[in-house]
Amino acid sequence: MAPIPERSEDALLPDFPRGPLQAYRARASFSWKELALFLEGEDILRLKKTIFSALENDPLFAHPRGHDLSLEQHRELTFRRCKRLFEYDFLSPSDLLQSPLKLLALVNCLGMYDWSLATKVALHSFVFVSAIYSSGLERHFRYIPKVFSMEIFGCLALTELSHGSNTKAIRTTAHYDPATEEFVLHSPDFEAAKFWVGNMGKTATHAVVFAQLYTPGGQCHGLYPFVVQIRDPKTLLPMPGVMVGDIGRKLGQNGLDNGFAMFHKVRVPRQNLLNRTGDITPEGAYVTRFKDDRQRFGASLGSLSTGRVCIVGMSVTNLKLAVCIALRFSATRRQFGPTDGEEIPVLEYQLQQWRLLPYLAAAYALDHFSKSLFLDLVQLQQGLLGDDRSARQAELGREIHALASAGKPLASWTAQRGIQECREACGGHGYLAVNRLGDLRDDNDPNCTYEGDNNVLLQQTSNYLLGLLGLGGPGGARFESPLKSVNFLEAYPAILRQRFEVAGLQDCLDSAVPLAAYEWLVCYLLRESREKLNQERKSGSSDFEARNNSQVYCCRSLALAFLELTVLRRFHEHTHQPGVPPPLRAPLRRLSALYGLWSLGQHTALLYRGGYCSGERAGKLMESAVLELCAQLKDDAVALVDVLAPPDFILDSPIGRADGELCRNLWAAVLQGSSVLERASWWPEFARKPIVGGLKSQL
Repeated sequence: MAPIPERSEDALLPDFPRGPLQAYRARASFSWKELALFLEGEDILRLKKTIFSALENDPLFAHPRGHDLSLEQHRELTFRRCKRLFEYDFLSPSDLLQSPLKLLALVNCLGMYDWSLATKVALHSFVFVSAIYSSGLERHFRYIPKVFSMEIFGCLALTELSHGSNTKAIRTTAHYDPATEEFVLHSPDFEAAKFWVGNMGKTATHAVVFAQLYTPGGQCHGLYPFVVQIRDPKTLLPMPGVMVGDIGRKLGQNGLDNGFAMFHKVRVPRQNLLNRTGDITPEGAYVTRFKDDRQRFGASLGSLSTGRVCIVGMSVTNLKLAVCIALRFSATRRQFGPTDGEEIPVLEYQLQQWRLLPYLAAAYALDHFSKSLFLDLVQLQQGLLGDDRSARQAELGREIHALASAGKPLASWTAQRGIQECREACGGHGYLAVNRLGDLRDDNDPNCTYEGDNNVLLQQTSNYLLGLLGLGGPGGARFESPLKSVNFLEAYPAILRQRFEVAGLQDCLDSAVPLAAYEWLVCYLLRESREKLNQERKSGSSDFEARNNSQVYCCRSLALAFLELTVLRRFHEHTHQPGVPPPLRAPLRRLSALYGLWSLGQHTALLYRGGYCSGERAGKLMESAVLELCAQLKDDAVALVDVLAPPDFILDSPIGRADGELCRNLWAAVLQGSSVLERASWWPEFARKPIVGGLKSQL
């Protein structure tokens, strides 16, 4: 276990080295240390410092991350690092019970260092374990200690070569044989091969495999998970009947061994069925406490949401790193100025503020949403473990499924756009690999597709909302949900009658304004989506065709707007709570308002088309408010980044270092990696001279 830092604020949050960034830090309206403590709490900050210090001081984690390694070497190094992390034992079971957010912090801290490593750890110790906990019973918990001692190494095998998003069409089969009390797992052809499974390529010994469950007589009871041994833990050779391998190099995260597996009549004991929602008797009878398959599938939504909730946090972490790099760069990079002899930081330009500061606001808002949604998921998992069969528990599962299904697209797309904007905002230096923005872009890219394609997932959320509308109304069910995310729909007709009414610019600087606009927007899109569906059905379209023809401009926009509303509402409530220290209220509320207005700006056409806005004044007010909030946040930007940024070793970007010595750090990084110097006979003499006036003057 790495040593615990001293219990003092300076040891926990040491001052940054003095340098060019000091000018902006001195102008900040608040203490970055106070904000960090308010947002994270001392325990989480202490854990993060412990993790970061361990990585920096352990030679095994020395940079580079694998750019010059072969694929095999990169995979091996990542596994060795993974093993070392378990030796550090950063978290105990009691830690997780008392503070579940520590698990999220651990994964995201590792992700800040390297997503190949973080994903490998998370798939083994969280996703694999979570699948066993949420889908299995006590007889299956014997695997858990073996996971953390690394006696076994786990993965989750759901998707196949021919099916990913359409999980109901998964083709791997599990036929029960009562004569031996075993299931026979089989891949009917290569299209049914499990595919894209993280950890399966080289290192996994056990997998939670999803297969269609068949009882004697040939009746299929739907998709069920099974614990299956795929390799010998001692030799890593495949088990009999299992063909397993690596799918090869990817666009990013190449330290993670994504793999495939096929099963040829592989027998597993009856007890290996994860049987929380249904079971098979020794004689072969199917038993379940659910009345229909739809109810059983609904009860499993929590386990399906786990990966998506994690991806929200992963995407936010990538966005944090990108804005840290780009804003520190912008605060020190000087170009042009009011006079020929004066250059100013590019952060002083309104265009640079408008490009970057909304993504800083998004990082804060989405980070709060990510943490709160993770705690919601923990609540759901606790209910599952306690065998809670209440209507509220079932509704909680559906609500979290809807939030996670739209949360992953919103977070991953926002991060992807934000990283690209940060890359461009850093000019040519942003394109230099050593500054890491390219790696962040590549590592974030899969967040947009795995655990469900983003556009497909959004249909889950719109279906949830349309289903509620069908239940509500006079004499129908009330618009209530356990997490209160849809409670505003109780005023659905009244909200649709509201209009944009703001006295002036100052009133527009509060996130209550975009919050009200978003409530109207979601109600409007809900009405439009329902009318579009009804129109399609009346024209003779089947239900499948009607839904297919209602996605673009209607259902897809509905799901995204609903999630943007949810993120904004949670952040608005968080920043306006009485417990916010007075010095922090202004910057946090500005971030909330900026995120809301900037996000709402994507829907301006809908606001006008639906009649919420009219005339040019409304649009101009919202645009002016965005620019005013950017101007107000500009002097706080570096301090806000300091709250989010990991140590320089973890951030690993010369242009994003905490001292702000932009040119010196970049020059040193380039020379360190340059092969030209090995051939330059004049270099030893030149290297002894101070760097003054640039290379030309030295020569």
